[in-house]
Amino acid sequence: MTEQLVFRAIADPTRRSIMAMLATGERSLNQIASDYEMSRPAVAKHLGVLREGGLIEVEARGRERVHRLRPEALKTVSDWLSFYSQFWDEKLENLKQAVEADDE
Repeated sequence: MTEQLVFRAIADPTRRSIMAMLATGERSLNQIASDYEMSRPAVAKHLGVLREGGLIEVEARGRERVHRLRPEALKTVSDWLSFYSQFWDEKLENLKQAVEADDE
């Protein structure tokens, strides 16, 4: 699993929505597709991208395939964002100092 596949997977709002749905519990393709106004094959493609990114896993249960979120795969995103949060922290601190200086 590469970083690029994770970021590609979360780049699409539909895939992020599917991840949010799976965060509440595992679902079959039919259950997922019922929440979207697109074809089952289109939803299956989204699930394939999420699976390639390591963000979901699929388990076969009889004739049905159940999809489950793998939130630990988001650590890549968290690590990347953590690096850039230092810039926001600095800007917010500067803003705080500017506002407090104006109050004096």
